[in-house]
Amino acid sequence: MTTATAPDMAKKTSKFATEPGAQKNSDDGLRVLIKLASHRDRIMLPVWMYALLATVGGTAYSLKKLYPAQADRDKLGASIGTNPSLRALYGPLYDTHTLGALTAWRTLGFGGLLVGIMVVLLITRHTRAEEESGRLELLGSGAVGRNAPLSAALSIAVGACFGIGLLAVVVMLVLGQGVAGALALGGCLFAVGVAFAGTQAIAVQLTETGRAANGIGALILGVAYLLRTVGDAAGSGGGAGWVAWLSPFGWIERVHPWAGNRWWVIGVTLAAGVVAAGIGYRVQNARDLGSGLLPQRPGPPSAGPGLRGVFGLGRRLQQPTLLGWMAGLFVFGIVMGSIAKGIDQLLNENQQAEKIIGRYGGVRGLTDSYLATAISFLGMAAAFYAVQAVLRLRAEETSGRAEPVLSGAAGRLAWAGSHLVFPAIGSALVMAAGGLGTGVGAGWVLGDFWGWVGRMVKAGLITTPALWVLAAAGVALFGLRPQWTSAAYGLFGLMVFIANLGPLVDAGQWLVDLTPFAHIPKVPGGAFHWAPLLWLTLVSVVLTGAGLIGFRRRDVSSA
Repeated sequence: MTTATAPDMAKKTSKFATEPGAQKNSDDGLRVLIKLASHRDRIMLPVWMYALLATVGGTAYSLKKLYPAQADRDKLGASIGTNPSLRALYGPLYDTHTLGALTAWRTLGFGGLLVGIMVVLLITRHTRAEEESGRLELLGSGAVGRNAPLSAALSIAVGACFGIGLLAVVVMLVLGQGVAGALALGGCLFAVGVAFAGTQAIAVQLTETGRAANGIGALILGVAYLLRTVGDAAGSGGGAGWVAWLSPFGWIERVHPWAGNRWWVIGVTLAAGVVAAGIGYRVQNARDLGSGLLPQRPGPPSAGPGLRGVFGLGRRLQQPTLLGWMAGLFVFGIVMGSIAKGIDQLLNENQQAEKIIGRYGGVRGLTDSYLATAISFLGMAAAFYAVQAVLRLRAEETSGRAEPVLSGAAGRLAWAGSHLVFPAIGSALVMAAGGLGTGVGAGWVLGDFWGWVGRMVKAGLITTPALWVLAAAGVALFGLRPQWTSAAYGLFGLMVFIANLGPLVDAGQWLVDLTPFAHIPKVPGGAFHWAPLLWLTLVSVVLTGAGLIGFRRRDVSSA
């Protein structure tokens, strides 16, 4: 994906030029900014929409196979009602009589989180990141109004959420579910996106950097998800169950698609997003361009030893993202591990479910199979970090920050290596954190605490070569076809889609084997072999080498 330069953006808005002395409206240039943002997101948005629709459709299909009889569904509902860990992970199950209600139960929590992440990234990308780069100052000095960039970002984010909600409705109607419930499910995904788009409209006003704005957005999402988790675990019988009502994730769960369709809750969620966006506009108009409400802490007068040199710069740029991913997977791993003791309750001796989990995970024992599956899912999530860390190279290049560094004493390979060390070593650290969290959760409920911690950290580290392959594919694209670098996200999505849904739909083994995740030894429970790890490592080395050779030979300014 090619990032537009300031002259390009100014050229696109030139037809809005005003006469000297003419007064601009706050939304002048909005239509052109929307078209420009849509062009820039032509790869990102389809990937996000595809991932979310695959989540809805794949979940509905798998639940239909897992619980074909009403008796199976009733047992599932009884298990959820008596197991706080399962409610914390998936939320409460309000009805077991329709496939739609089961699909809403499984998708609204995780799907809503994905929608929230998407809108946070979109709003920051088209507002604070552009302001930080100086492009908005150039456009604002011409024909673009003060509110136009934020309005364009909100239009793109809300439009994407509406599209996701609409397509989710179509998917559920194709599967034969009721119209009202389908509209309620689509409305939930749309409304939660609007709510977090509004909160991010405020977040981008608080800080001077896009990275910090994304951090604030991630913190808001994390707190909201934690509130939902605490409230759902407590249940509706009193106690802390009311806490879930403090979170948009809790709101959309209580819409009850196919089990009441409480439309007013969707209205509350939408209203919260509109109010938050209005506050964002007010704050934006009260601050100076390029500033934030939170004061920027001045740095030391001279760089410390850790910031001297190209590797110090790479660490400074990549380290916060790495620490955030490690913390996130550690917490999520605890949640995944803590339900290991209740996995037999969830499946209720459902042989079809045991068979599918066996395809994902280990081969000995249901608990081992489940934990191997949990590590596999954590690996798929961590692969996004690996690709994201690699694509930081492209972001530095297209922003113009790489060229001054490379014009000095730093060589190309040293500069690239200062960033690539993070998807290489950082991927292992992220998976170790995820494995540690899973081991802590499993050890807490199963006993043998340190034994499970050791086994799950090992399982996490074993998954790392699969992440290296996807990261190396991004390096190859960056070096050989820089204009296609963002296709690494599409490749990641395709591999995760096959690895995630292949076992559910009993796809051919040849298709599943196309993903690097299929070749990772399934531990705990399965046999460990070095050969597949060595082959995956070799493939990643070859792809990385090809990308670095291409980067050395091509013109940086042509990317």
